[in-house]
Amino acid sequence: MSSGHSHSHDHSHAHGHHHHDHTPKLDHLNTAFIVGIILNSAFVVIEVVAGLFTHSLSLLTDAGHNLSDVAGLALALLAFKLTKVNANSQYTYGYKRSTIIVSFFNALILFVSVGFIGYEAIIRFITPEKVDGGTMAWVSFIGIGINAFTAWLFVKDKDTDLNVKGAYMHMAMDAIVSFGVVISGIIIYFTKYYWIDSVVSLIIAIVILRGTWSLLKDSLRLEMDGVPKEMDLDKIKASLLKAKGVVDIHHMHVWALSTTENALTAHIVIDPEFISTFDNIKHDLRHRLEHLDISHSTFEPEFSEEECKQQDC
Repeated sequence: MSSGHSHSHDHSHAHGHHHHDHTPKLDHLNTAFIVGIILNSAFVVIEVVAGLFTHSLSLLTDAGHNLSDVAGLALALLAFKLTKVNANSQYTYGYKRSTIIVSFFNALILFVSVGFIGYEAIIRFITPEKVDGGTMAWVSFIGIGINAFTAWLFVKDKDTDLNVKGAYMHMAMDAIVSFGVVISGIIIYFTKYYWIDSVVSLIIAIVILRGTWSLLKDSLRLEMDGVPKEMDLDKIKASLLKAKGVVDIHHMHVWALSTTENALTAHIVIDPEFISTFDNIKHDLRHRLEHLDISHSTFEPEFSEEECKQQDC
């Protein structure tokens, strides 16, 4: 009996922990998004003004890129707010799915901005223009600070949610981009090799593409109701089969409801002796799933005697 007792104690503990864990993180994220949006919007204005004055294309393309960041952060914030909206009779899951759509759009926005940077860089490579390297370096130096700081705001939660990861990657990459522009600004200032501007832009574009690809792949997988990347079906099945009274499991589906919540449905074959305790079995199964990061589950019981009336056995 004692094991059963510790089990239920453990269960409430897991829940309590979960609950406490949640609220501050959300406030912290909300603030992170808003601070990020304000800082990056201000920086876009600085870059546009400086870019027009210095004729630096890398500053202007970077301003465009940073504007896409602001859009990305705003979208992520919106999706984040939408997850809080209650479900209704039209949208029985609420609007959680919007987080997946947003993470997909974010990856697309990144791809488009890379396309622009690449295109401009090639044009400029063919016909280099005079650039004021000094100003370019100074403005980008500010950019390193702003982007690195914004990335740091998301560092703690980046692995809990694809959208936060997207925001983090955007910002971390921008810090790298700005660093590249600083270097090229300094080189141009001393050597007047204006084509360096283009080379740096292209290197930056390649760096961003590499990171974006994984983001696009992960969000597309969730969009298509694929099994989330960190989930292992065999492991989940093995854990559920350990539950007392469970003989077999089939028709198991695991998918993402949002960028942070996962769901499962399955047919569970139950030993006839345990029919009366189906509620306990269900409780046990849900508990096991919680540890595997699956918060919504639906089980259809089948009793092992009638099992072979089904076609698929």
